[in-house]
Amino acid sequence: MKVLSLEYIKTLLKVRVQDSHKGTFGHALIFAGSKGRMGAAVISSKACLRSGVGLLTVNIPEEERFILQSSLPEAILQFRENEIIDFSVFSAVAIGPAFGIDEVSVNLFQKIFYNINQPIVFDADAITILSIEKDVLNKLPLNSILTPHTKEFDRLFGEHNNLEERQQKAIQKAKELNCVIVLKGNPTLITNGETSFLNTTGNSGLAKGGSGDALTGMITSFLAQKYESFIAAQLGVFIHGLAADCTLINQSEESMLISDVIENIGEAFKEIF
Repeated sequence: MKVLSLEYIKTLLKVRVQDSHKGTFGHALIFAGSKGRMGAAVISSKACLRSGVGLLTVNIPEEERFILQSSLPEAILQFRENEIIDFSVFSAVAIGPAFGIDEVSVNLFQKIFYNINQPIVFDADAITILSIEKDVLNKLPLNSILTPHTKEFDRLFGEHNNLEERQQKAIQKAKELNCVIVLKGNPTLITNGETSFLNTTGNSGLAKGGSGDALTGMITSFLAQKYESFIAAQLGVFIHGLAADCTLINQSEESMLISDVIENIGEAFKEIF
């Protein structure tokens, strides 16, 4: 098993050309948020934009639009109630942060799932739905990315006794399902079933609500920027952790908020370059 290092990440990250425009860096679509749970939508969206995507559309309930419009004016809004979505205009799609697991959410999940041919980033509630609708696991779009924490992983693939068992199962399942699995933890594992990496960045300040939402936004951003799924996952995990390490300059592991980490994504990029 390999480790993600700063030197290795430097070989993956593309230098932005000066004559570029917003279309150069892709258009991401994130399905996130529900009534009373819009923080996840804000966090994942802001992390996505801070990671370099050219355009971001966020699919949210219309009644919750003011939260996102006021907190993140750079995002384009698409309302959950609209049934027709043209997925061809997006270069990456993610679903999950506080999306909901009620009947309405499950029905929408199925519509999304069966109308997309490109890789999807699955997180949080989307993983919970996958664990309920297990028959669709074998129909994942090729090179999709699953980002479960340990409890979500066990709901998907059965109970495990320790981290080593989960890591081995993640490698096995990534190969079987032709997907990338990001098994969040300390350390986080990124695998496509053939090659596996353990992350070397991050600290216990990330052990708080919202950290996974930010990671989803970051991975989606890199996927939208035309990085391959496995590389997008590696970049997202490493830079997410590095931004948390940069945050320790002004915060402690106890006081750190995920909003602090997002504000330090730029410092992480600077350290890499």
